[in-house]
Amino acid sequence: MAAVKPGLGRVLPGSSILFLCDMQEKFRHIAYFPQIVSVAARMLKNTTLDLLDRGLQVHLVVDACSSRSQVDRLVALARMRQSGAFLSTSEGLILQLVGDAAHPQFKEIQKIIKEPAPDSGLLGLFQGQNPLFR
Repeated sequence: MAAVKPGLGRVLPGSSILFLCDMQEKFRHIAYFPQIVSVAARMLKNTTLDLLDRGLQVHLVVDACSSRSQVDRLVALARMRQSGAFLSTSEGLILQLVGDAAHPQFKEIQKIIKEPAPDSGLLGLFQGQNPLFR
C-alpha cells in the first residue's frame, strides 16, 4: 500500500473503518432493533475525538449524522472539523473507496450513487456565510 501524506483526507479501503454513532430509543419499532443495537454496541468502543486522539484520520458522513436539533448538529459537525475530522457525504466517501471505474464492483456501486441521497437538511446549513465552517 502506498504511503499517504497525513492530512490529505484520503479514504483507503485497506485502512478504513466504519464508525456508527447514536442509536436512538425512538427507533425501537424497527424490526430486530434490540439485536441491531447489540451488534452496534459491539462495534462502538471510540468516539470521533477518541479516534483522532489515537492519531487516526476520521471521516464523518455528514448526511448520515444527526442530532436532536439542527443547531446541535451543526455545532457538533463544526467541532469535529475543528478537531481534525474530515467532513464528507455518503456519495463522496463511496467514490473515494471505489477509486475509479476499474474497480471490480464499479457497475454495482454506480447504481447506488445514481439515485440521489435523501435530503438530510444540511444544504441550508452550509450555504452562505456560516461562521462555523470558515
